[in-house]
Amino acid sequence: MQHARNPERSVEIGGKSLVTAPVYGPPFVRDRDGGRRYATLADFKKFVKLGYMSKYLHHSGGTVCEPTDVPVNKRHLDMLLAHMVYSDKPFMGSVTEPSRAQDSVDMCEILFGKDFVQNNTVMTSLININSPLTFDSIMMGALEVFASNNQASIISPFIVGGAMAPVSVVGTLTQVLAEVLAGIAYSQIIKPGAPVIFGTFVTSIDMNSGAPTFGTPEASQILYGAGQLARRMNLPFRSGGGLCGSKLPDAQAAYESANTLNAALLGGVNFMLHSCGWLEGGLVASFEKFIMDADHLGTLQKMGLGVSADENGQAMDAIREVGPSGHYLGCDHTQRNFKSAFWRSNLFDYKPFETWYEEGARDTYSLAVDRVAHQLASYQQPPLDPEILAALEKYVADKKAAMPDAFV
Repeated sequence: MQHARNPERSVEIGGKSLVTAPVYGPPFVRDRDGGRRYATLADFKKFVKLGYMSKYLHHSGGTVCEPTDVPVNKRHLDMLLAHMVYSDKPFMGSVTEPSRAQDSVDMCEILFGKDFVQNNTVMTSLININSPLTFDSIMMGALEVFASNNQASIISPFIVGGAMAPVSVVGTLTQVLAEVLAGIAYSQIIKPGAPVIFGTFVTSIDMNSGAPTFGTPEASQILYGAGQLARRMNLPFRSGGGLCGSKLPDAQAAYESANTLNAALLGGVNFMLHSCGWLEGGLVASFEKFIMDADHLGTLQKMGLGVSADENGQAMDAIREVGPSGHYLGCDHTQRNFKSAFWRSNLFDYKPFETWYEEGARDTYSLAVDRVAHQLASYQQPPLDPEILAALEKYVADKKAAMPDAFV
């Protein structure tokens, strides 16, 4: 269980649950008006607000984009504060330096209370392995901080198959298992029982250009295999996401992302980072694609609920009422169930051609632009105790004042 500051937003990571979190790490952002550009703190705050507004996103994530207008050694403070203030969903801690991981713990102790943090998991963190078979001191140092403070670490190889692991599916899985087990074992040396998540991030490679590729069959096969390994060890499983190599939120982006999102559901993923907003191989966080992907997560939720076979699901009363040659539009069963019977997109256009044309013949990209604006305009900040907010702001201000700016 990862606790949120709003207890109703707390999530279980493991078992049969699927927790979705947004894209993580891009230095660039893209939208229709500004094009591709370096991300800023203002962009970061917009993504946090959009994530808070989405009913299909369970988690606020971590570095949704890199706010490059803030010094490297200080931006983690602003990102954590934004997650804590502009959303009441669970969030991730900083791992870019061990002292920043400690700042994450310290700020959580202000937000939740020190005793609560030490006895409950309020953060996840992404501990990437430098495949093949290497942990660096930064990742290990951050892992030590989170494990010793009872906070969850996603032990996750970052693999481009054919470059950082063998070209074969089973060969890659063998390496994944070795790397994950090494990280998990180390976390348990630091603190027995420290919460961990079995992570896998694997893409294939274009053997002509060397560029990573996404949404491929081999990546899905590795995801399925890693999921089976995680379940064999009774560990929560992280993988998947709306991954694509496209430069724009276009058909390539949609196909590749859908392939990975669907594979994540079928593969039993429990924590899905990068579930919305990913573009250009993870270099770009796209506002419009964030909305498109978040909408698609609704189909995963509907599929994950399964099929009801109770009396209402069997619908024998409707079959008897309508009989031969009738229709079901007006029968009692339809009237009772029509609002919830079929999943309906909050983004796509279902209107007749004439209406669609008269309203400007907008494609999905245009509809997503409008949806971004609507969501941000209707955003309402979740309440936070003023004393806690003041303490958090003071912590950030004091930390920033205590060190010079560094941009490397």
